Amino acid sequence: YGYRGHQCRNNLYYTAAKEIVYFVAGVGVVYSPREHRQKFYRGHSDDIISLALHPERVLVATGQVGKEPYICIWDSYTVQTISVLKDVHTHGIACLAFDLDGQRLVSVGLDSKNAVCVWDWKRGKMLSMAPGHTDRIFDISWDLYQPNKLVSCGVKHIKFWSLCGNALTPKRGVFGKTGDLQTILCLACARDELTYSGALNGDIYVWKGINLIRTIQGAHAAGIFSMNACEEGFATGGRDGCIRLWDLTFKPITVIDLRETDQGYKGLSVRSVCWRGDHILVGTQDSEIFEIVVQERNKPFLIMQGHCEGELWALAVHPTKPLAVTGSDDRSVRIWSLVDHALIARCNMEEPIRCAAVNADGIHLALGMKDGSFTVLRVRDMTEVVHIKDRKEAIHELKYSPDGTYLAVGCNDSSVDIYGVAQRYKKVGECLGSLSFITHLDWSSDSRYLQTNDGNGKRLFYRMPGGKEVTSTEEIKGVHWASWTCVSGLEVNGIWPKYSDINDINSVDGNYIGQVLVTADDYGIIKLFRYPCLRKGAKFRKYIGHSAHVTNVRWSHDYQWVISIGGADHSVFQWKFIPERKLKDALHIAPQESLADSHSDESDSDLSDVPELDSEIEQETQLTYRRQVYKEDLPQLKEQCKEKQKSATSKRRERAPGNSIRLHFVHGYRGYDCRSNLFYTQIGEIVYHVAAVGVIYNRQQNTQRFYLGHDDDILCLTIHPLKDYVATGQVGRDPSIHIWDTETIKPLSILKGHHQCGISAVDFSADGKRLASVGIDDSHTIVLWDWKKGEKLSIARGSKDKIFVVKMNPYVPDKLITAGIKHMKFWRKAGGGLIGRKGYIGTLGKNDTMMCAVYGWTEEMAFSGTSTGDVCIWRDIFLVKTVKAHDGPVFSMHALEKGFVTGGKDGIIALWDDSFERCLKTYAIKRAALAPGSKGLLLEDNPSIRAISLGHGHILVGTKNGEILEVDKSGPITLLVQGHMEGEVWGLATHPYLPICATVSDDKTLRIWDLSPSHCMLAVRKLKKGGRCCCFSPDGKALAVGLNDGSFLMANADTLEDLVSFHHRKDMISDIRFSPGSGKYLAVASHDSFIDIYNVMSSKRVGICKGATSYITHIDWDIRGKLLQVNTGAKEQLFFEAPRGKKQTIPSVEVEKIAWASWTSVLGLCCEGIWPVIGEVTDVTASCLTSDKMVLATGDDLGFVKLFRYPTKGKFGKFKRYVAHSTHVTNVRWTYDDSMLVTLGGTDMSLMVWTNEMEGYREKRPCDSEESDIDSEEDGGYDSDVTRENEISYTIRALSTNIRPMFGIKPHLQQKEPSTDERPPVSRAPPQPEKLQTNNVGKKKRPIEDLVLELVFGYRGRDCRNNVHYLNDGDDIIYHTASIGILHNVATGSQSFYQEHNDDILCLTVNQHPKFINIVATGQVGDSADMSAAAPSIHIWDAINKQTLSILRCYHSKGVCSVSFSATGKLLLSVGLDPEHTITIWRWQEGAKIASRAGHNQRIFVAEFRPDSDTQFVSVGVKHVKFWTLAGRALLSKKGLLSTLEDARMQTMLAIAFGANNLTFTGTISGDVCVWKDHILCRIVARAHNGPVFAMYTTLRDGLIVTGGKERPSKEGGAVKLWDQELRRCRAFRLETGQATDCVRSVCRGKGKILVGTRNAEIIEVGEKNAACNILVNGHVDGPIWGLATHPSRDFFLSAAEDGTVTISEKKMNLGHAARTVCYSPEGDMVAIGMKNGEFIILLVSSLKIWGKKRDRRCAIHDIRFSPDSRYLAVGSSENSVDFYDLTLGPTLNRISYCKDIPSFVIQMDFSADSRYLQVSSGCYKRHVYEVPSGKHLMDHAAIDRITWATWTSILGDEVLGIWSRHAEKADVNCACVSHSGISLVTGDDFGMVKLFDFPCPEKFAKHKRFLGHSPHVTNIRFTSGDRHVVSAGGDDCSLLVWRCVHTPH
Repeated sequence: YGYRGHQCRNNLYYTAAKEIVYFVAGVGVVYSPREHRQKFYRGHSDDIISLALHPERVLVATGQVGKEPYICIWDSYTVQTISVLKDVHTHGIACLAFDLDGQRLVSVGLDSKNAVCVWDWKRGKMLSMAPGHTDRIFDISWDLYQPNKLVSCGVKHIKFWSLCGNALTPKRGVFGKTGDLQTILCLACARDELTYSGALNGDIYVWKGINLIRTIQGAHAAGIFSMNACEEGFATGGRDGCIRLWDLTFKPITVIDLRETDQGYKGLSVRSVCWRGDHILVGTQDSEIFEIVVQERNKPFLIMQGHCEGELWALAVHPTKPLAVTGSDDRSVRIWSLVDHALIARCNMEEPIRCAAVNADGIHLALGMKDGSFTVLRVRDMTEVVHIKDRKEAIHELKYSPDGTYLAVGCNDSSVDIYGVAQRYKKVGECLGSLSFITHLDWSSDSRYLQTNDGNGKRLFYRMPGGKEVTSTEEIKGVHWASWTCVSGLEVNGIWPKYSDINDINSVDGNYIGQVLVTADDYGIIKLFRYPCLRKGAKFRKYIGHSAHVTNVRWSHDYQWVISIGGADHSVFQWKFIPERKLKDALHIAPQESLADSHSDESDSDLSDVPELDSEIEQETQLTYRRQVYKEDLPQLKEQCKEKQKSATSKRRERAPGNSIRLHFVHGYRGYDCRSNLFYTQIGEIVYHVAAVGVIYNRQQNTQRFYLGHDDDILCLTIHPLKDYVATGQVGRDPSIHIWDTETIKPLSILKGHHQCGISAVDFSADGKRLASVGIDDSHTIVLWDWKKGEKLSIARGSKDKIFVVKMNPYVPDKLITAGIKHMKFWRKAGGGLIGRKGYIGTLGKNDTMMCAVYGWTEEMAFSGTSTGDVCIWRDIFLVKTVKAHDGPVFSMHALEKGFVTGGKDGIIALWDDSFERCLKTYAIKRAALAPGSKGLLLEDNPSIRAISLGHGHILVGTKNGEILEVDKSGPITLLVQGHMEGEVWGLATHPYLPICATVSDDKTLRIWDLSPSHCMLAVRKLKKGGRCCCFSPDGKALAVGLNDGSFLMANADTLEDLVSFHHRKDMISDIRFSPGSGKYLAVASHDSFIDIYNVMSSKRVGICKGATSYITHIDWDIRGKLLQVNTGAKEQLFFEAPRGKKQTIPSVEVEKIAWASWTSVLGLCCEGIWPVIGEVTDVTASCLTSDKMVLATGDDLGFVKLFRYPTKGKFGKFKRYVAHSTHVTNVRWTYDDSMLVTLGGTDMSLMVWTNEMEGYREKRPCDSEESDIDSEEDGGYDSDVTRENEISYTIRALSTNIRPMFGIKPHLQQKEPSTDERPPVSRAPPQPEKLQTNNVGKKKRPIEDLVLELVFGYRGRDCRNNVHYLNDGDDIIYHTASIGILHNVATGSQSFYQEHNDDILCLTVNQHPKFINIVATGQVGDSADMSAAAPSIHIWDAINKQTLSILRCYHSKGVCSVSFSATGKLLLSVGLDPEHTITIWRWQEGAKIASRAGHNQRIFVAEFRPDSDTQFVSVGVKHVKFWTLAGRALLSKKGLLSTLEDARMQTMLAIAFGANNLTFTGTISGDVCVWKDHILCRIVARAHNGPVFAMYTTLRDGLIVTGGKERPSKEGGAVKLWDQELRRCRAFRLETGQATDCVRSVCRGKGKILVGTRNAEIIEVGEKNAACNILVNGHVDGPIWGLATHPSRDFFLSAAEDGTVTISEKKMNLGHAARTVCYSPEGDMVAIGMKNGEFIILLVSSLKIWGKKRDRRCAIHDIRFSPDSRYLAVGSSENSVDFYDLTLGPTLNRISYCKDIPSFVIQMDFSADSRYLQVSSGCYKRHVYEVPSGKHLMDHAAIDRITWATWTSILGDEVLGIWSRHAEKADVNCACVSHSGISLVTGDDFGMVKLFDFPCPEKFAKHKRFLGHSPHVTNIRFTSGDRHVVSAGGDDCSLLVWRCVHTPH
């Protein structure tokens, strides 16, 4: 009962089935008016606050509140979840809307940014997201008539959004003069870009585009809360209680005032309307739902009602009838019929009601009030019997006694009063024992006792009616209570969790007959317990629906129903009770589907009925896979250690060794904590895993191949249905799953980003397209992937306990099961979520731990193996039966065509028929059955079986002991692979002259391994204790083993039988060594910090070495057998003399000279370099030197095996590094002839054999994971241009500051001084003269209404590259400058522009694929990555029609510096300027980000796809070249390897080109070009250019390569070269630019032409045949361009810039100094130029000869002007001065006078029309007028006002006050110019905007039009003659923009 009308709107609709859908509390309700029945959707975990109906009106989307709120899309017919959208919003989801065809959904969050998010809801995938607004958004809607457009509205705003790519871009609605800026509450879109919206004041605002065009005033008397569009028109509902219907053009049809109808009341407020045909649904603020039939509009039908706002606490049930009574803070008391499901009576009281009770005869109803009074009514007619107020605080609980004579009233002032019913409620007693407020009361059956609970959790008893407290427990023992509603007491102990002492249970009610108890708590949960429940933490079932506090709960009089009420959601829930005996029939309603698992039996009672876990499983659950340091942390750790490393690496470090090693064989299989991880591949090889290695074992040849892509323990493995691909999951902070090909061993996809800690299980779907994985994080997250794309499809929390297995349903790809500890769950995919249902056990079994699971022969059947040896058979989610299969847990299970095979802890394999009826055959794994071809020995009979797989006529078995066996169907067993069992392995020794080694482990075995091709275990012996070290005697006959209890033994090396043993120490023996030669002595080192020396022959101890302060780690003998070198745990390196053990001190220099018999020490000068940079975090555990003393191998705690060149002096030596072990490498040893290296993994129990490959010998292999810890310290080379590009910081337009250092108060903030002669309004005085002389314009003045960009002079070459390209077969070129993309026609020179970027473009590329012809991508600078409009973005657009195809907002904070299309043209690669230099790959048409990864810690300049690939690309940058592969969503990279070429060093790389057969060319800073084969450097083209190679271009049609560099032009060399495909021969081209050095930044090759862009902003076309140069574009090189002048009569202009060049109509002149200002003489025959060094020169235009020059100032000249009569020249400078020169005196240019007391530097000057005055604006925002030529300051305002000016370029003065904007805190207006007609004004400012105003504009913040295009800082702006064009000059962008003026027509 109820409907949520408060704080929600638009949440009530008709579905297609004519049912009504709405929500209340946390439940979606579908109500059928015909049958008066409700269906419930309960997938939410908290209050629902928003709802949207799909256009087909069957599906519903609802959004909830909460910390991690989600959206559910569900079917209103079946009330099943279809999709779940989550992980994006926080706080809550305020609005939802479907688009026209229902494919996409938009949602708005309640977070501080009110994020707007667009979803592809079927796939559960977010398409786009943007910050919505700074304040609340109330409504959002798709424009149903225009694709990809949305409208949102809210507090004081309306926004019109467009969706392009992944970018949502808003435009704010312009209210203008038409209406007041106010809060908009609802909206609806119509055709022709019309939008109707309802405002807070009751008006309807009508929008066209983004402009408000009209308002419909007074549509409602107050705010319009809801607007609903249907076929006939629109319905609106408002706070005034009216519904209005409008036709399609929003003309009124009718009004229905609900307050006037028979159901109406004052204050009725409409929150939701829905109009369908002749029915209208209305939802009100007070939780009512009305249905109105239009014909009978004054008789609305009340469908649903509930309590209004305010808390709901009071609940009572009628003792004899199916009635419930509720009372609320809304002051109403309501009686509900539980049979008719309707409200039958309602009465309003004076006060808020807090509790209610009905007398035993059902006549009186008592209500307790919030003010301390209580009222008694007659139930019959609700008339008052009595009203009594004895207390001041709220009455929280009252109850009648069972015999009806008394009423007990409990108050918040901790008293209970007893009233006599018959005596007209006279007070007869009071109970005063409590110290806190009374919460619950119960009477005894005989009405003689009362028990109370209070807020302190105390339970007290009173004798009735007097109220005397009873303290004797004896007296109470026998009392039978009439009702049980108390929360404390023995009988209800179980309702409290075990360890909680909180009072969050609000209400309980006992059902004595059904022996159950129902409770209500603060978390919105109703729980059902057994009654009585005595022990804490009892089991329960829980039911959700209420959102937060459930305040009260009661059984109905006949125990058929439970009634519960919600405090904040003020709704009443009626639940049906199903007694146990009926459960069978009601099975169909048992398992509720929901995300918050609702049908739970979580319990933590001690008497848990689950049996003890099996020891093995228990061991396994205690394993932790957490690491102190994950390999993922290494980059950060290295960063932190940077400083340490810099100080150390000043010395030249030793190079890495020439040798390398290759993994050859691994002994071991991970069976002790993994299951079902062993399979046959397609071709019959065996795939499994151990440590961090995926192993493919060929059993015919006994060889192994390895997948080495993982860097930590692999925990699970599964095989693709086609048996060719394998998926493996590993441990990690962000653990990854690799899918790889068993044939090529290449990774196909890498999945990460959604698990923590590690992956415990993976499984492929039957079609092989999907993969399911389970994590070992605390909630054991389950993820469903599309693995090829690398996309997460769905995600859900699995369980609190460990999940062992996940299996996908082979018949239905959307279903899967998970099994684990006390866990069996059946899942189905719903959009981005998974919905799980617990397996329903019923009475058949108990909740057991499941170890394995498979699906059977239909989609319904599933089978699971339990930890007790049973197999459970499931149909759908119900347990059908169990079969006893094994003794102890069933660990593995495999489904066959006609049956099953199972394996258990009992070491038996059982074959079953297809229904588990009978066991067909069993195989026991016994030593006796081992076949002769076995590669080893079984350690024990019946080992625990962990994996089974069938194929190729065999059964493949993996055991807990690390053995892999193959069982023939006829019985014989072959052992294929084995390793150590669980326990760390430390001891390792290699034989002195045979290829064998010995290992000893904590698993208490000593084993001998054959390292020759037979690769098997030769012998094994069990020990009484585990061991940590072993050693062969020099003759190889004896083997010494040190054990963990301090004893050691010597055994015969062949038979492993004891020779002799000693036990002298308590702590473990850590190292043991025979002396060299005859092996006379044996040194035994222990953790007791001693070394004992024994004489082998006499078996006596002959010496003890003392003096170590910590345990001993390594010992080595010298060659003579006289000296011991010792390492200890305190990192001491000590020396002792043998055999007596005397301590020696040897200087470190001498240590090297001693000939050591072996070297396993990790300390000392010789191996200082083996300690890594992050030595604090990780230890080097072992080392071993080859016998030729050249290469030192080490093992460390991170699982790395490294090779160093010996001796490794100096810190942080260079090395080669190999990953295969997972964590600790405990020992490494070379074999006797150095041909192999043997390494031991401590916790991964594996023994790895590596072959040593000598220097020259090397196959190219993918698994060479060699790299040094530190990037090379050599500098990468230096070049000024590269440094400039690397260090440039790009200003973002929105954050730009002023370019001139102005000071003072800005004009719009200055106080106006009152002018003395304010003229009277009517005056006889002569009219004021014109402000401006308007001479050269036609008779009629026409204002300018628009500016259109016509030409751009400039090209961004100084810091961008590869940004000039041919289009249309070379007819057009495309390039960029500022924020404009320019298409320039080569023949005509005409240009067209792409102007959608809102900030500077930094990179440009053209799609080469024929399908995407003329498609261009450009990337721009931007602010942080908040996905708003200011974020950096990439635009993909059509160069011909300038249509934007996609916008990609990206997380590359600062900007995008490189873009590249893939071979198919569908993918786009981008590189950011953020600190990580992120590399991202996009599917640009959908705007989807596929993959992203940090690229390098220093600047990356370029990244390009290989021209033939969609997955391979290369990036280059500062000391960086990387070769990348896209695998699914993961980016894998390999650093370029230099080691093959002598003395090659990593330089800074600048450009990339490609050749056939995986060749890559990179241009370097030194002018060399490096040639790479795969990722290995194979050749260097030395000095391809003399300076840096900035640009390279690969011609796709013939493979020729163009390079461009920085060179001085010479006879043979040139800055551009054309090479053959291999970069062997070339032809050079000179650029005839006349520059001292040419610096090429971009090259491109078309048909017979090469297009070149230079650092000097030239774009040149070079002919390949004749080498002729044609300069197409010639811009200024360096800005800012300060000087700009337009010719007085012709339509051209000249500009002068900081680069010392002046451009006069396309001719560039070099002045040798930076120029600051230019000016034409009035006749146009002379030009004056002011320089930055204080000089100025005058040129004659015709001959460009210098007429005169002068330097009177030391600082920059800022403005220079000829007087209109050509007599004077005024020169303004930054020395706060203006100088006057008389030109009639000839070219001597002597100063005749100057202006005094200018307060700051001069900005602009203008002469008056009669040449007698000069106005000067200065740097402190002051404007002054001076007389010419005297230089006298004119102060008289009146006189100034009468001056007519020849020109106006001042930014100061009252006439132009309106040009200063509100937002100019930091940024200024820099320049202005009034048109020749004198009525228009253009300005340029620091934000890069050109603005057009009317002149004069004295009002502040005048209206204007804005034009974007420049980068930050427009420095100057001018009208050309005749006002035909406006020219604007840029500061940062060194560009000139020419705008055509559009005049208003006459």
